[in-house]
Amino acid sequence: MLDYQYPKKRIDFEVSVPRRTPEDRADIVVYEDDNLKSPYLVVECKRDGISDAEFKQAIEQAFGNANSLRAKFAAVIAGITRTAFNISAFKPSEREKNVISDIPKKYGKAPKYRFIKGDKINDIKVVSKDELIRALEKSHDTVWQGGRLAPTTAFDEVSKLLFCKLKDEKDTPKTKPYKFQIGTNETAEEVFKRINEIYQKAKKQDAEVFREDIRLDAKVVYSVVEHLQGIAFVKTDLDTKGVAFETFMTDFFKGKMGQFFTPREIIRFAVKMLNPTKDDLVLDPASGSGGFLLNSMDSVKIFAEENYDEREAERHWHDFAQRNLYGIEINDQIARVCKMNMIIHDDGHTNVISTDALQDFKEIRNIHRGFKKDHFDIVLTNPPFGATVKATEKEYLGKYELGAKNKKRKSQKTEILFIERVIDFVKLGSGRIGIVLPDGILTNSSLQYVRDFIMERCQILAVVSLPQFAFTHYGAGVKASLVFLRRKGDNEELGNYPIFMAIAEHIGYDATGREDPINDLDRILEDYKKFLKDPDNYKGV
Repeated sequence: MLDYQYPKKRIDFEVSVPRRTPEDRADIVVYEDDNLKSPYLVVECKRDGISDAEFKQAIEQAFGNANSLRAKFAAVIAGITRTAFNISAFKPSEREKNVISDIPKKYGKAPKYRFIKGDKINDIKVVSKDELIRALEKSHDTVWQGGRLAPTTAFDEVSKLLFCKLKDEKDTPKTKPYKFQIGTNETAEEVFKRINEIYQKAKKQDAEVFREDIRLDAKVVYSVVEHLQGIAFVKTDLDTKGVAFETFMTDFFKGKMGQFFTPREIIRFAVKMLNPTKDDLVLDPASGSGGFLLNSMDSVKIFAEENYDEREAERHWHDFAQRNLYGIEINDQIARVCKMNMIIHDDGHTNVISTDALQDFKEIRNIHRGFKKDHFDIVLTNPPFGATVKATEKEYLGKYELGAKNKKRKSQKTEILFIERVIDFVKLGSGRIGIVLPDGILTNSSLQYVRDFIMERCQILAVVSLPQFAFTHYGAGVKASLVFLRRKGDNEELGNYPIFMAIAEHIGYDATGREDPINDLDRILEDYKKFLKDPDNYKGV
């Protein structure tokens, strides 16, 4: 009535359909006359989240009802996925060439395109977090094709199409139709061709994000466009996008690749403890899906929005995102997930590289010149635990003091080598580190040499013990702590000094991953702020 200007008295619900089974009724019928004798449009409504097969079944139901009622148009809607058809001008079996971009307004002609940038009524819309998650899940299910593709391959392909969607939203001029949509009477091949043009152009501009072509059938791409075309990703606020993409990712990767995901409660706490500003160069050398980098960006964004006007604030945090955030991820696919995560959050992906963060600095700099020794203000990281670097496999082991440089060792744990690497990455005298470490490094008598190394090179700012279950939900059961350090300057002597110590028993979620209303990390952060004001006289709790 409001958007399409059909009169109330010409709309009926649950209409009996002649020549159909008695229980089969058309959900909504719009008529051309006041006496409700001449059906014009039949609408079939389904719950959000139905499968592609169920949606196709609903289309057949709509066609059956529309043909029996002799209506001119039909539409099927399931949440934000919706498709409309011109019934009267095509053969009864046609299901592709008769697709229209939208139902006509006020008995007029179907528009060539439904979504126009900047149009008050026909622009794409911001959706809720749950709708966004469902749209991403539907897209993944469409691409996965019930197991025809490996789940990780399907995720890659969805990411490529998401990338095209975001590019299209940003690049489409005002008053022009978006390219990432299905137009009236367009075939799957025509839609695919237009989406692929966006992708190929973007690929040339930024070959690091995606190196391969879209490897999907045109009909699959067409279905994903149906799910995503009406959503405004760019305008959706960062937190909604972040939680939706993270939920989609972690539900998808958890178990298989749980080690690449640090719980957001722990990430947020670590970022707040080190409180990055827009001038800080921030690095995560084991970036996984980008949690530490994105939360650092979010921290700077919140500060900017509280202290500057809208335009200044946007420039403030955008510059930080694009110039000051750096990540290294050894797994190429997860590195792409990290970049995609950052693109969805409004960029900063250009300084994320896929390589081994433990190799020689020279090798890392050959990939990207920004990754220098003694260069970063802050390192925030959750390095991989438990893996072993063998001298026979990696010659760089002999170059690490904690490797085989001073004492002949055949192998060393990655987390121990990471300690030395992150210290070398930050600036002398001022560089700060927040790192998740297994408790064995802090307590085992055989690892005293590691603790001595840390104390020789750094001032220990704080140690926060995490509960045993902190990482079990993500596929790792190692008891760990968060350790915060400042790299000492050359010849700096500290003598005895106070260290902030805390134990967190509740961290906002329980062993099953369910939300816990109690979160000790909030109180610990407040206590740490008090400690910083007067470390020598801080009494603790």
